[in-house]
Amino acid sequence: MPPEDPHPQHTAQDPKPYAGKHITVTYGTGRCLHAAECVGGLPEVFDSGQRPWVQPDGAEPERVAEVIRRCPSGALQYRLTEGPAEEPDRPTSVVRSSAGQLVLRGELVVTRPDGTVRQETRVMLCACGMSGNQPYCDHSGPCGHD
Repeated sequence: MPPEDPHPQHTAQDPKPYAGKHITVTYGTGRCLHAAECVGGLPEVFDSGQRPWVQPDGAEPERVAEVIRRCPSGALQYRLTEGPAEEPDRPTSVVRSSAGQLVLRGELVVTRPDGTVRQETRVMLCACGMSGNQPYCDHSGPCGHD
């Protein structure tokens, strides 16, 4: 039996990590809805014109975490090397966006159609049922377009 691959391919359900000295940023491509909170909020860390596009050490880890918490879809997440994990909003909130998606923030448990269960703090869920990344919104359905 061949050894397990130490660098498996990342899928939309398996966010890609970008490790820095004091913070690791993860990015789930299939969940990104291009709200641009990251690029607009901290361009010295998030630069889509560079490779890698995430430079976790480009700013203080607390500032990186603050900008990541603005990401409505949860495509960007973080883990501090020392310090607390991202705290969920309390109370949990559910808001329908102007385009129809459900934006949730709080202590969330999301079950995918394949039975995979994920604990989340921020998600944007598909309300029209047409997403190719159920239950997350991916702008492929009629409610994903303004």
